[in-house]
Amino acid sequence: MNTNPFWKFSTAGNIYFGRGSLSKLAEEIQGRKLERVIVITDAIVSKLDLVQQSISEMRSHGIEVAVFDGGEAEPSIDVAERATQRALETGAQGVIGIGGGSNMDVAKVVAILLKHGGGPADYFGFNRVPGTIAPLIAIPTTSGTGSEVSHSAVLTDTAAQIKVSTLSPHLRPSIAIVDSRLTDSCPARVTAHSGIDALVHAIEALTNKAFQTLSTDGPRAYEGAYPFTELLACEAIRQIGENLERAVHTPGDTKARDSMAYAAMLAGMAFSNSGVGLVHAIEYPIGAITHCSHGEGNGLLLPYVMEFNKPNCEVALAKIGSLLTGKQEGSCTADDAVDYVRRLQAKIGIRARLSELGLTAEHIPVVASKAVQIERLMAITARRPTESDLVALITKAM
Repeated sequence: MNTNPFWKFSTAGNIYFGRGSLSKLAEEIQGRKLERVIVITDAIVSKLDLVQQSISEMRSHGIEVAVFDGGEAEPSIDVAERATQRALETGAQGVIGIGGGSNMDVAKVVAILLKHGGGPADYFGFNRVPGTIAPLIAIPTTSGTGSEVSHSAVLTDTAAQIKVSTLSPHLRPSIAIVDSRLTDSCPARVTAHSGIDALVHAIEALTNKAFQTLSTDGPRAYEGAYPFTELLACEAIRQIGENLERAVHTPGDTKARDSMAYAAMLAGMAFSNSGVGLVHAIEYPIGAITHCSHGEGNGLLLPYVMEFNKPNCEVALAKIGSLLTGKQEGSCTADDAVDYVRRLQAKIGIRARLSELGLTAEHIPVVASKAVQIERLMAITARRPTESDLVALITKAM
């Protein structure tokens, strides 16, 4: 096996960050000479004043704007197909995803199908998108998934009861616009679920296997951990430790909102290069079975996976403890990090047991079997589990 001697970093083509940055949307569309675009969103986000104003501004600049507002949480393949049909009917030349990660992921799939045809399933897996996609602008309204800068899109295969991913270098948006004003109206529950999701992204990016240890035999979805993504992940963790609880319980705290938007973007940059790991592998089948939010499923599993991984990344976990608590590096242990996450869960309302999500004992072997087969995540996670390891971990989390 040849090991990797170098790393690479990729993100969205251009990023606008900060309050008021949404005002650049019409200008960017005009600059790309797009005459017809489609907005992929949902019924709630489509009614936000800022979204309505942006649509009106685009139209005032002579841009034809169609809207698909049929987005849903943990979107199914059917939603992506319906959104694509709407895009084709309107002759859209570019795609704008506005909302949480679910809407942005659907927008990515639409952008693939507009350019390359076929159906969503044709592109599941890694590196199956044959070339550039239709121009894509991603605009998050939550601070969590990092989809605005990532190279992945996740849909739910309802028949197989599994979440399926499309990953490709071509999926990174042309433009990301992160205007945290769009997060100001997020309810506490959404803020909590998305915020802990960002924490999972940063922790997994930091604790995954190092890039030097991974094989160079064939293309990989993720690079492994390396110094630049570690820098991004550490800053994201620090910001989340300082601001997530405040953002949940003090919704008018714009500084906390701004900081969480920043943290989620940094975590997205980190994980979409270094990779996510075991938390995500287990959550994908659990989310499809229980229909819990991706953020809460990830957040619930996080301390259990941290404990499982501890033998292989104790130093990194101790550093995470210091970042979360604001204490001097070297003064925390790996157990301190796990304890902090458990306390944070309770403070922001993340459930602590899988049974509370609706998972039953009968589901455990099914989840373990499906999770262990997600090779791109099994190969990169800090401690590779056996199927029996996963059964034990999931049982502990019940």
